[in-house]
Amino acid sequence: MSKIVLLFSGQGAQKVGMAKDWFENSATARSLVVKADAALGFPLSEVMFEGPEEELTKTSRCQPALYLHGLIGLALLKDRVPNLEIVAAAGLSLGEFTAHAAAGTFSFEDGLKLVARRGLFMEEACQATEGSMAALIGGEEEQIRALAAECDVDVANLNAPGQIVLSGSVAGIDAVVAKAKDFGIRRAIKLNVAGAYHSRLMQSAQDKLAAELAGAAIQSPAVPVVCNFGASVVSSPDEIRGNLEKQVTGSVRWTESIQLLRSQGHTTFVEIGPGKVLAGLVAKIDKDAKVYSVEDLASLEAAVEALS
Repeated sequence: MSKIVLLFSGQGAQKVGMAKDWFENSATARSLVVKADAALGFPLSEVMFEGPEEELTKTSRCQPALYLHGLIGLALLKDRVPNLEIVAAAGLSLGEFTAHAAAGTFSFEDGLKLVARRGLFMEEACQATEGSMAALIGGEEEQIRALAAECDVDVANLNAPGQIVLSGSVAGIDAVVAKAKDFGIRRAIKLNVAGAYHSRLMQSAQDKLAAELAGAAIQSPAVPVVCNFGASVVSSPDEIRGNLEKQVTGSVRWTESIQLLRSQGHTTFVEIGPGKVLAGLVAKIDKDAKVYSVEDLASLEAAVEALS
């Protein structure tokens, strides 16, 4: 029996054509796409399959697109590896919602609607504020936190050793890029993003999402789900609501989340999402972990062969 931990992609992984070959070759995929388009009331699948890229990149579009892609990939994996045993799940930022849906915390449609609202709220927060982000390569966490404090910005993502992202006002992020070398950081790269995700500038989105989560049907997950905000396993519905809410302005503690899963003895991970971003991060966090990436028919079949 193949024991695996599921990992789901976050915003930024999306690409035009995502899930298209699954849709064209699988009745299971077609059924989920039809269900998603109906639940949302607009043809998300058209944007996923055909673009244009500017439309798919919008926060309100890419978040539900990645959620749908992740759950189609999981359904196809389960179809092909019937003895698959999922022992835990996690997701990067938006991917945490996909992980919860995979674990049965909420239904496919309820999770999709939550994610669509989250994406819309975050898009609105981006439009109402002037925010930016920067990826810092090299340097210790302590140095980076000192730089963030100096420039009055927030720590958005602790992605892997030597890879931390800061988020905040445009002026603050420009100051980060200018001062990074003074704090012993090798490189600071300003990111091409719509706003300051996982920072205090997302507070309006967090407040609106809290109201949506309060009314959502949420139950304890069937397998452990590791949350970004606490880098801990969450199980009670109230705890899940609180962590999904606080994650909007809080730091994504991905390094600690993977370290927790490894400390629990988990060795095999399956990343579902376009590209191999999470596989790259996991390799930096723990080179002994095994990660299979699933994004299309070819990579799905490769993973099936390895896990069967």
